[in-house]
Amino acid sequence: MNPLPPLARTRTKVAALSARTPLRIKLIAAMLALVAIALAGIGAGSVSVLRGYLLDRVDQQLATFAQDVARRLQRGSGLGPGSGLGPGLGSRVPPDGLIQVRDRDGALLVTLAGLEAEHRPGPVLPDLSGAPWRPQTVPAASGGGEWRLRAVSIPDVGSFVIAIDLSSVSQITTRLAVTELLGGGAVMIILAVLGVVIVRRSLRPLVEMEHAAAAIAAGDLGRRVPDRDPRTEVGSLAVSLNGMLAQIESAFRAREISEAAARTSEQRMRRFVADASHELRTPLTSIRGFAEFYRQNPAGDPARLMRRVEDAATRMGVLVEDLLLLARLDQQRPLAMTSVDLLALAADAVQEARILAAGRAIALEVSGDVAPIVSGDEVRLRQIIGNLVSNALVHTPAGTPITVRAGAAGTTAFLEVADKGPGLAPDQAERVFERFYRADPARSRAPALPPSAASDGQAGESGVPSDPSPGQEGVGDGEPGPPRSDPPRTEAPRTAPLRTGSLGAEASRAAASGGSGLGLAIVAGLVAAHGGTVTLETAPGAGATFRVDLPLSPDVLGPATAG
Repeated sequence: MNPLPPLARTRTKVAALSARTPLRIKLIAAMLALVAIALAGIGAGSVSVLRGYLLDRVDQQLATFAQDVARRLQRGSGLGPGSGLGPGLGSRVPPDGLIQVRDRDGALLVTLAGLEAEHRPGPVLPDLSGAPWRPQTVPAASGGGEWRLRAVSIPDVGSFVIAIDLSSVSQITTRLAVTELLGGGAVMIILAVLGVVIVRRSLRPLVEMEHAAAAIAAGDLGRRVPDRDPRTEVGSLAVSLNGMLAQIESAFRAREISEAAARTSEQRMRRFVADASHELRTPLTSIRGFAEFYRQNPAGDPARLMRRVEDAATRMGVLVEDLLLLARLDQQRPLAMTSVDLLALAADAVQEARILAAGRAIALEVSGDVAPIVSGDEVRLRQIIGNLVSNALVHTPAGTPITVRAGAAGTTAFLEVADKGPGLAPDQAERVFERFYRADPARSRAPALPPSAASDGQAGESGVPSDPSPGQEGVGDGEPGPPRSDPPRTEAPRTAPLRTGSLGAEASRAAASGGSGLGLAIVAGLVAAHGGTVTLETAPGAGATFRVDLPLSPDVLGPATAG
């Protein structure tokens, strides 16, 4: 492998050094370098301008002196020793000046120097054959001094050279250069301090962003960068970064919620499957027990045994249908939405309840001036009311009054089923809408309905019967045991359900089985599917009131209110 050339290696080293150098050091170094270059340029320029100005003054002095000497030589009596030229010019030579006069042959006639110049090395004379009257700067014969001189030739007389020592000019320019150097150094130090402060303050938002990023990486997703003026680069970056962090937090929160929901759903499904298996085991055990009993006692009453087997199979079928309904609700399948009058459904439920429980006081109350018409699935809404009313019929003592209320308040239609039973404890009321939940069996409030109530039908208009919830006030738990000696009963034909048959079916199944714990869970699921809420107000000894709130139909509210 060929080594890199020296220039390439140098560039690589510089790039590596620049890559690992902090930004604040780069900024301060760049600022100081630019200021140093600027100060150096200004200093060199000012020294050059001052030197040029001083040399111009020296040249003017040389020109004036040269004109005076030329006039004296032109009107003098020659250049000989007795001409008196030396004493006359000596008084006019500057203190740092010098004059040499030569004849036409170039022989030196006289040299005159000022008081300061006579103790200094003289200039090195250049070739004087060039054009006259042009000032030149020449070095001193010894040492490091300089002279500014001018040579003048006078036709038929001779020539002379006048020079002025530039020591004063050098001193002035040197003093200026030193002053500028010291001043520039002070300026560089001050700028370095100010640069450190300014750069540190300017980069503080980046440090805060770094800390925020570290906190977010550690798990603090709610951490944000402090807001800055969005008109600045750092402020604009902070706004963009906070927006990105908000989206990241939302995504993580959504994922956490989704994972929590998945875990909850999995736990609920496991519990649901376990409870369903337990509930299905009971009627299956009954069927097997009756079959074994018949096999061991073939001379018994086969009609009574078959009826008990059919009862167990019916309970198992009802449970399966309830489970399927809850599964459909979990899948959020669309409902057959139409305009439904809750008051009409409540009236049907009250009429049927009065038939089923002739000895009870069952009242219907209407509230509000607006018809409680909602957008919903009529079959499912009937199932909601049927479950609530049958729940009150089965799980309250005989003769307990029941009140059904329907009406509208604001933009909401409501339906209430209230009883004067013993009520529920707070811990029971909290779980009343859970699937397969049953309250304490010791609080069961009603005996089984008479066979006449059970014979009113097995299925409602929907064709999908459901158990009333065992969660309401003291629902019992358990399934019928082996063959019992109750009298035979008749059942309504399953192929021709009456309009009010669903309530009878619900009450019959609840009375026969003690409830599967799905009735009120189905109510809660159906109400939620209609965009409503169901609540329970109860206390021990104060009865129970189930209230269903549903949005009024837009046809009732009108376009303005509905919008």
